[in-house]
Amino acid sequence: MTKSYEDRMIQAVKHLENEYVNVRAGRANPGILDKVTVEYYGSDTPINQVASIGQPDARTLTITPWDRSLLKKVTKAIQVSEIGINPVDDGSCIRLVFPAPTEERRKALQKDVSKMAEEAKVAVRNVRRDAMDKFKAAKKAGELTEDGLKDLEEKMQKITDKYIKNIDDVAAKKSKEVMEL
Repeated sequence: MTKSYEDRMIQAVKHLENEYVNVRAGRANPGILDKVTVEYYGSDTPINQVASIGQPDARTLTITPWDRSLLKKVTKAIQVSEIGINPVDDGSCIRLVFPAPTEERRKALQKDVSKMAEEAKVAVRNVRRDAMDKFKAAKKAGELTEDGLKDLEEKMQKITDKYIKNIDDVAAKKSKEVMEL
């Protein structure tokens, strides 16, 4: 009975992790290009499907389109995206150089990381609340005994605590990454 609620909590944690990929902490991460698409043969195609993405060092990404005619289109797509990095086209590949963030920027990023974590915790708590409401309704309808309700509530609380801790761990790891740069 708690499985579907646990799945929703897992989704909240996965969503947080995906959001953290987009937090630019000065370190190059190919995942930042996941949402950038380029027009290729009439359809919008993700960059990772039309080019190879390399990471020669911690602050640089290289994008090498398999079709050289796409160089200009990929450059343009990156410029109009919300990445905030200016691409450098050298004729055969595109380089994205991520600048090191200032101390002020790191603190702002850390606040963003904390805010995202808190939003994920709220999502997990909302799932718990939905579950508790459903359990209480089942008891009221006579489908659950008082002991059954107590057991389900305790189990749901343990599951909630587990995912809140998981969110805290993910957030601490990302905060540490942000502040180390």
